[in-house]
Amino acid sequence: MGAYRDRFDAGQQLAAALGEFAHCPETLVLGLPRGGVPVAFEVSRLLGLPLDVLVVRKVGVPGQEELAMGAVADGDVLVCNEAVIRTLGLSMALVRSLAEHKAQELAARQSLFRGGRPPLEVFGRTILLIDDGLATGSTMRAAVQSLRQRHPAQIIVAVPVGSAEACEELAQLADRCICLQTPEPFHAVGYWYQDFGQVEDATVCALLRAQTVEAAPPASDDRSESSPMSTAQKGA
Repeated sequence: MGAYRDRFDAGQQLAAALGEFAHCPETLVLGLPRGGVPVAFEVSRLLGLPLDVLVVRKVGVPGQEELAMGAVADGDVLVCNEAVIRTLGLSMALVRSLAEHKAQELAARQSLFRGGRPPLEVFGRTILLIDDGLATGSTMRAAVQSLRQRHPAQIIVAVPVGSAEACEELAQLADRCICLQTPEPFHAVGYWYQDFGQVEDATVCALLRAQTVEAAPPASDDRSESSPMSTAQKGA
């Protein structure tokens, strides 16, 4: 366990695997809040690419909120985890009711994270869609389906770790799926991080403020604790 020190370390390693996109003017990094934003921040910083968020809300099983039975995203997108719903005997009426509640939170979360800034244009661009890992893949599937409605040139799902099944499924849904590790048995995303603490809203906002909305200048090779991400994290 503990393949990565934390999400920032994972983002640095993911950036190394995405070097082909460095400083490409038509490429944009989108992080899934909250856990995907620190990973996406490092990719954006090291590759000199603009950063934004794509807000997706997981619909958790009542009493087991970390277990996703689905996810919602912009554009009235609802993705259901049918295996979880079937195994637990959940009704679709319950799923839709909880999904509607989560959908109402989307606009408020996007406004909070962007601090009043408009979303970056994705039309015709290559999108690096990043999260801290893929377990069931429900959240990322909702993100891809929502993003398709905005007509990017291509969607590249990129994660540090994921289950082989979820990665294979996302490779079919997106244009590409880049996953650094697909361990077996998978266990859970957090199992592969030494520090997998909850990412607070304030940290997400600080990281987005710290990264410019236009392509950053070439990053130095210094990936030490004194990097901009450390300042943003500590100041959150």
